[in-house]
Amino acid sequence: MNRLLSASALALVFMAASARAETINVLVEGGGEMLQKAVAEKFTAETGIEVKFTVVPYQGVFDKFSAEIASGSSAFDVVTIDVVWNAKFAKHVEDLSALFTDAVRADLPPALLADAKVGDKLIGMPTWANAEIVFYRKDLFDKPEEKEAFQAKYGSPLAPPKTWQQWRDIAKFFTRDTDSDGKVDFWGTDTIGTFSEEWMAHVLQAGSPGVILDKDGKVIIDNEAHKKALEFYIAPHCTDHSVPENVNEIGWGEAQNLFYQGKTAMMKFWAHAYKMTPEDSKVSGNVGVAPMLAGDAGIAAIPGPWYNVVPSTSQHKEAAKKFIAFAIANNALGIEAPLGLAATNSAYSSYASKPGYEHFTPLLETLGAPATQGRPINEKYQEIVDEAVLPAVQQALTCKADVGEVLTEAKETIEDILD
Repeated sequence: MNRLLSASALALVFMAASARAETINVLVEGGGEMLQKAVAEKFTAETGIEVKFTVVPYQGVFDKFSAEIASGSSAFDVVTIDVVWNAKFAKHVEDLSALFTDAVRADLPPALLADAKVGDKLIGMPTWANAEIVFYRKDLFDKPEEKEAFQAKYGSPLAPPKTWQQWRDIAKFFTRDTDSDGKVDFWGTDTIGTFSEEWMAHVLQAGSPGVILDKDGKVIIDNEAHKKALEFYIAPHCTDHSVPENVNEIGWGEAQNLFYQGKTAMMKFWAHAYKMTPEDSKVSGNVGVAPMLAGDAGIAAIPGPWYNVVPSTSQHKEAAKKFIAFAIANNALGIEAPLGLAATNSAYSSYASKPGYEHFTPLLETLGAPATQGRPINEKYQEIVDEAVLPAVQQALTCKADVGEVLTEAKETIEDILD
């Protein structure tokens, strides 16, 4: 009988402990789960708080969180959101300013810290960040005959490009007909016509105080830096003919495939791709990386960070905040996930000297560059891009439109959207 009573008492203890054990639910897209899985497991081991992930496709995060907001309740305690949604969701999440200690602030690239602020509150903690850097074919750049030919033609050494002019020169140099059939079948690089972020990076490099909008929300898409950047962006296609002609059909995936298939000598691409180069790719083992290009304002890029936010309707806000603080303190744990990304300088630095992570040094330099900054924090950002910015870039890529007029028309469309 005593044994039975003891067993019953022990069972009650376990039941009580289970009842007290907290669980937080995290809404995230697939890559985000992989990047946060290790830190979640460590968090649970150290705190006893279980972390459950609800994994949906990219657009599913926006749609599901929007639906939760509309319903007035939430099944989620943490939502991992793309920076482009920060303004949209800012009114519906907790202020995480208390989590941004001096140590955390000092360990984040300035652009990531700036993008976390919407109005007078810090709405989310960066979980990982990416940026475009320069990828190039080391085997081609290291060939003595290529070096000699480039030096003879341009009067400078063949080396990873740092400036706009170097980019254009090298792209023209490598564009060629490799099988002598009278048709170009190898290009110096590509031009992406289905996204506008790459052009935006050049806008910052040219010295614009912001992209599309200034800090006060004024439309500046027609300023001199935007114009100069767009002229540079279309030049490889319209003037140099150093890219595949179907520019308005080329997106991130197509650009990546062209490079991996050995069809281009260089690309500007998100840094994570370095670690994900397929082993059976024609460029495997021959990929070099360098910081993003520099213009008059120096190196600059448009970062691609994601943020952990706490919905205002969460039933476990303190546990959620505890997880977010733990995640940023242990940010390096996500680096060995397939995407291999982090947010803090210290996380990236801890791996930068390891084989296979050669892209971290140029990524850090690019993310931390003074001219690097994020997209406009505006609820109508995506509408602005879809209705004005991307059409302007694509119109310029026809090589028939006046760049200044294209940007003036885009400004008028944006002002109408914002009214």
